[in-house]
Amino acid sequence: MNTLKSEQLDWEKVDSLMPVIIQNAISGDVLMLGYMNKEALAATLTSGNVTFYSRTKQRLWTKGETSGNFLKVANIYPDCDNDTLLILANPIGPTCHNGTESCFAPAQSQWGFLYELENLLAERKNASPDSSYTASLYASGTKRIAQKVGEEGVETALAATVNDREELKNEASDLIYHLLVLLQDQSLSLSDVIGCLQERHKKAQ
Repeated sequence: MNTLKSEQLDWEKVDSLMPVIIQNAISGDVLMLGYMNKEALAATLTSGNVTFYSRTKQRLWTKGETSGNFLKVANIYPDCDNDTLLILANPIGPTCHNGTESCFAPAQSQWGFLYELENLLAERKNASPDSSYTASLYASGTKRIAQKVGEEGVETALAATVNDREELKNEASDLIYHLLVLLQDQSLSLSDVIGCLQERHKKAQ
């Protein structure tokens, strides 16, 4: 988490109630909008759980205090005028009281779909092999999954060499799907890979 300080924010401009946008730290999807006063921000920074000021209940409330669906803070950023906050958070369960991932559902970014797909693949790890192709892949073992990644990689490359854009899209989709399954099989995630790329990028600068 960054070193945000309450005193750097323009509380006077917003009448001591700061608009706060909550964004999924991994998928990038916007989860909800809330408001914070100074006390709510302090509670958020102290606990690591997003805490708002409820305008209807006239009190602080921590998201998930009754449902258990907390928003774990990854980072907090003020906007250019210091009168709005963006919080990157890792949600524990659905964010919306309607049971959806976002209060703005069905709005979802393409990266958000990839995040959703990865979660679905993780759920299939312990499912019956007869229940889905993904579950049968896990049951076949790491060598078979790795073999599929190799096969799809070759087919992706071949599609590119003959300039077949439609086939390239299809084969690349198969490759990414099987790669995600392999990562899950090895208890890794796409976030781990992205983190590795980020570190390489920092070193290259």
